Amino acid sequence: MKILYGVQATGNGHIARSRTLAKALEKYPQIQIQWLFSGRPRENLFGMEPFGDFWWRRGMTFVHRKGKLKSLATLRQLRLLQVGKEITELPVTDFDFIISDYEPITAWAAKIRKIPSIGIGHQYAFLHSIPMPRFNWLFHTILRSFAPTQRSLGLHWHHFGNPILPPIVPPRREPDTEVGEHILVYLPFEDPLPMLEALSKVDRQFIVYGIADTLAAADNIQLKAPSTVGFQRDLASARAVICNSGFELLAETLALGKPILSRPLAYQFEQEANAKALDQLQLAKVVKRIDADSITAWLDTLPTPQRIQWPNVAEAIAQWIADGCKQHPAELARSLWCQVTPAPSEEPTPAYGKIR
Repeated sequence: MKILYGVQATGNGHIARSRTLAKALEKYPQIQIQWLFSGRPRENLFGMEPFGDFWWRRGMTFVHRKGKLKSLATLRQLRLLQVGKEITELPVTDFDFIISDYEPITAWAAKIRKIPSIGIGHQYAFLHSIPMPRFNWLFHTILRSFAPTQRSLGLHWHHFGNPILPPIVPPRREPDTEVGEHILVYLPFEDPLPMLEALSKVDRQFIVYGIADTLAAADNIQLKAPSTVGFQRDLASARAVICNSGFELLAETLALGKPILSRPLAYQFEQEANAKALDQLQLAKVVKRIDADSITAWLDTLPTPQRIQWPNVAEAIAQWIADGCKQHPAELARSLWCQVTPAPSEEPTPAYGKIR
């Protein structure tokens, strides 16, 4: 079974999820996977050893400045002619089917050549009725058409009464790490200088990822370069986490039972929707600004969140793929949510909109 697996590399969450799934798929020698990544310069990728001799394409991504998505700047840098060339030249006919983690080159190449395709990722949960902002038709259209597939497995922190799977998080085999006093900060979309100034005014120790580690920082702030192992270690030992509203990091943080302060990237559909879900499910404190006042107010009333134990979703999906993707996604979802503790409420939570 030959599979071309495309991954949107704009954010680290897609890569982290795929890294976990890659290890689960290694158990099935009958599956041959060619990985493809797009949306980030190849030289900026790190921790890519699990993907072997992966392919890279420029693909498409978004432009952000000072914590906001810049729609016009995003449109200007798309280079649609190059994207079209990458799609038409991709040799998808060499594979039995295509899997896309919201990666547009593989998804569109499969659609044009009529190759069977499956979407696996958080964005495919938005094809169901889940919490989401009331953005205009353009955002809805982009969401549906960015990386379309014939079938999909959406991932979310709650099923919302739909055939959505729990998140894919790395299984933890080592004993629980002793919790330290530092607050882990991952705010790659924020303007770094005002953010560092805000942290310097708070009487806590912070470890900051996601910005240049060469910037000057106060004594209570430690800047660290990107590192898969180092980040996981600092996350596990953190007292709490401050982050944007990206899906994968939040899923891992909820699995560790850490208090969360989150600010969505403004005007970015997925993060705005994630923030609504966090607030609705009471999983984190969501704010519009990350500054000294919002951080201090949150730390002064730091809650003790309930740790969510997700099942091994990666292993279940790998088995599903190895069996030829025959089981209906609704059955797969039910079997996995039965293993989540604490069990999610069965009542579908009122959604803010839906895409069909």
